[in-house]
Amino acid sequence: MLIKQARNTCNTLELFEKYFSRRPHCFFLDSGMDHGKLGRFSFMGAEPFLILKSKGRLVEIIEKNNIQRFIADPFLVLKELLNKYSTDFYSDEIPFLGGAVGYFSYDLCHFLEKLPSTAIDDIGIPDCYLGFYDSIIAVDNLHNKSYEINLELSDNCRGGFGSTSLTIPRTIPSPSRENLLDGYVVPQNGSTIDHKPGQSVSIESNFIKEAYIAAINRAKEYIRQGDIYQVNLSQRFETELALTPFELYKRLRKINPAPFAAYLDFDEAKIISASPERFLKVDAKSRYIETRPIKGTRPRGAAPVEDERFKEQLLNSPKDRAEHIMIVDLERNDLGRVCVYGSVKPAEFIALEKYSTVFHLVSTVSGSLKKGVDAVDCLTHCFPGGSITGAPKIRAMEIIDELEPAKRSVYTGAIGYIGFNGNMDTSIAIRTFIVKDDKPSPCAQGLGKLYFQVGGGIVADSEPEAEYQETLDKAKALFEALGADVRICHCEESRILAGRRSNL
Repeated sequence: MLIKQARNTCNTLELFEKYFSRRPHCFFLDSGMDHGKLGRFSFMGAEPFLILKSKGRLVEIIEKNNIQRFIADPFLVLKELLNKYSTDFYSDEIPFLGGAVGYFSYDLCHFLEKLPSTAIDDIGIPDCYLGFYDSIIAVDNLHNKSYEINLELSDNCRGGFGSTSLTIPRTIPSPSRENLLDGYVVPQNGSTIDHKPGQSVSIESNFIKEAYIAAINRAKEYIRQGDIYQVNLSQRFETELALTPFELYKRLRKINPAPFAAYLDFDEAKIISASPERFLKVDAKSRYIETRPIKGTRPRGAAPVEDERFKEQLLNSPKDRAEHIMIVDLERNDLGRVCVYGSVKPAEFIALEKYSTVFHLVSTVSGSLKKGVDAVDCLTHCFPGGSITGAPKIRAMEIIDELEPAKRSVYTGAIGYIGFNGNMDTSIAIRTFIVKDDKPSPCAQGLGKLYFQVGGGIVADSEPEAEYQETLDKAKALFEALGADVRICHCEESRILAGRRSNL
């Protein structure tokens, strides 16, 4: 392994744009705020030596010109691949030294629990998409340093899936490069269709407001009947993309800096995220794990007095506090599956965090991992995050499938990395755009279809109108990033989808 400080002195965004943004399968895990605590490191890279993706049980592995397709559990495939390329090298400073980077969609929950699957998959991108990178750049935002990291991985294949499944052959990755940044120049600006001042952007929701209110009331009825204590319900928006995905990312980053932002440029989809929420962090060497659930939201005020009023409302709300405690208990239970008995505890409890458009209540729950538990085990026992499902978790996910018109795809799944040394850091995929088919036919007016989703936790005393408004508050930064006045409408297809769930 080679780790050396890079010569480049660009800021993090400029560094990515200059050297990586036009290269195949580039990624940018971008800590855009809170550099002293959550956002110290950012990571970037491109041109993975291996790609793993899945749709349902169909798994695809791509290495150079070799493509393997087979039926399997993608989590088991990921576990085997990480074992094949594992290393016991750690850095005292840099948490990620190369490994798998990408996303896990919410719909992978069907591999972990027996759940109904009746919602419509109308986006259709892979459920799991991960690139395996042996050369990356790590940026220490706190100390303003960047490092080139090049791995030389050993062959340590550890067996296969069994007699009925394919064992993945080992392929030696590309040779380590002495300077990852050599030979690349600043790309030309991509095409953009600018909105004129005052021009409205038509955004379609997959829920008419009346149907969303009805879904909330149905969820509250389940709560009254004792099925659940709370459930997260969401609505999804879509529109035509009128600027390049990376330009949209830059806008979102400026409007809504976040500690767990990400830009993933993959074949079937581009993922643009400004997530404030950590899902799981694992330090394999110290056997430490933590999760940071968010539950409780208020909008930012237009003036300091109003801002302070909203903050105090959130801090003193019995409803939000009770809802938050439920989720902390759920997360403690999830971590208890993989942690040493008695080690799971809230390391930080109900702290207020301030973002550009909202206030959030956040807690940190941590524990010590049991012997033999790895990062993939942590994913499979805790996925998806409890803050975006509800409690009890399984019944809440059943109700989500019943009440939401379409599958969630990447939304409320996870984005991040799993290192070859076993370290992991992932976010909950909220405040996240999905861009599909961003290079349509020449006759198309836009640059592809854009999807994003927002939701909130429903409890016994939820007020439906306020819960609906909370989804719009959470979407504010996403609306603003689109660069024009937003007009929410409902096409006939949206009404049909909503009507499919309207027998409430």
